[in-house]
Amino acid sequence: MRKLHFVFALLLTAVLAFGEARYVFYFIGDGMGPNVLLLTEMYGAQCGGQIGIKPLCMTGFPHYGSASTFSASNSITDSSAAGTCLASGEKTNNGTLGLNANGDPTQSIARVFKDRGYNVGICTSVSIDHATPGAFYANVKSRNDYYQIGKQLAESGFDFFAGSSFLQPMNKKNPQDINLYDYCEKHRYCFARGYSECREMIEGGKEKVILIQENEGIDRGAASQGHIPYAIDREKGDLTLPQITECAIDFLNRGDRPFFLMVEGGQIDWANHANDAATAIHEVLDFDASIRKAFEFYRKHPEETLIIVTADHETGGLALGNAHYTLSLDLLLNQKGSAQAISDRFKQLYSQQGKSMKFEQVRSFLSAELGLYTKVELSQEEDKYLQGLFAKMKKNKSSDAKSMYASVDALCNAAIELLNKHAEVGWTTHSHSAAAVPIFAIGKGAEHLSGFIDNSQIAPTILQISKQLPDNGVISIGQ
Repeated sequence: MRKLHFVFALLLTAVLAFGEARYVFYFIGDGMGPNVLLLTEMYGAQCGGQIGIKPLCMTGFPHYGSASTFSASNSITDSSAAGTCLASGEKTNNGTLGLNANGDPTQSIARVFKDRGYNVGICTSVSIDHATPGAFYANVKSRNDYYQIGKQLAESGFDFFAGSSFLQPMNKKNPQDINLYDYCEKHRYCFARGYSECREMIEGGKEKVILIQENEGIDRGAASQGHIPYAIDREKGDLTLPQITECAIDFLNRGDRPFFLMVEGGQIDWANHANDAATAIHEVLDFDASIRKAFEFYRKHPEETLIIVTADHETGGLALGNAHYTLSLDLLLNQKGSAQAISDRFKQLYSQQGKSMKFEQVRSFLSAELGLYTKVELSQEEDKYLQGLFAKMKKNKSSDAKSMYASVDALCNAAIELLNKHAEVGWTTHSHSAAAVPIFAIGKGAEHLSGFIDNSQIAPTILQISKQLPDNGVISIGQ
């Protein structure tokens, strides 16, 4: 594998006169391909009784383009390889985090910004040691080495982190090692548990903060593991991605120092892995509400702010249309929770009722949770299909439908598939695809992120726009 010197950024210096971006926002919608954005905009229009789109904040940005996402090892990337490339401009192999294809450590733009005097924040809606946030501060052979990723978070010296919690706070290989919460505190980080406590720390002038859920042991069944609650499942008091973004901006924007902030909408990917259209829509809307927080900041500092929105890859192979020349996306409004949460509630109901449970109760449950049988008319064949799955369940012959981040009861999974079918939404995979992803930008130098580019060009361009290119003037990428 030969190593090429990436001179795109250097050439920009020679031929373009950039204004300096002192405030840089980098939004990454994990798994956010172009069709899930269009799905969300069309859903908004149809729910308002119109045909067309209800624009998102990000899609209204004046500069836009798209990016290819292949990794060094495959045409279809995983999140760690894509995150590494988005963070550093270097291609790497799937499964690798913060190392290039030759195994050498990469330097993320977050580290460049920190070394040049910027405040730095890394935020996500999933765990703070997951692939995309980890790509900005960690260098490990495997994205699954969560304990080492967490240790490197503490050692980074970055100013602000936020997410649900740590996936692996204890070292499974050596249980005697210090837990990550204590390790972070040794490195002078304060933990803010929830939005209110974070606001207090901002006002109190804390030096370094890690914002996590108010109760990192939150238990709502499988639907609460490894992430803040899905937007569609949200309850009063839950930590939200817009709250995280607001806190990050207020924390980093102190004194006269510039800042760099990366925010990941991690659960768009999770919903797409589950082929759960309604949940994906709500995650995109929540991600867009986070972007709007940055846009409000931009309006106060238009000459010094750059906002970039992109994705690491597309997930699900989403298609808008599955058989006819129709879309009925308003039917998705009937879904009252994520696939995982609905499955958890159904399992709880079944555990209470046992084998005495009748299918009429199943119909009532699916009507309340998904609108099936009442708002969404099912055919006799579809009803018979669900009855067959229920019969298998009562005979202990059914198993959960498993995707990357969900394990959904077979009957509930089939019911959500039927809702998607009637809404005319199609999926081709429960995994990633090689589809190009969107780029939206506004602010200083945003015009240089237009058109079709490779994802390896995004990080060097951001550094150029902010005049923070490393001293040698060259970003290297492995191909």
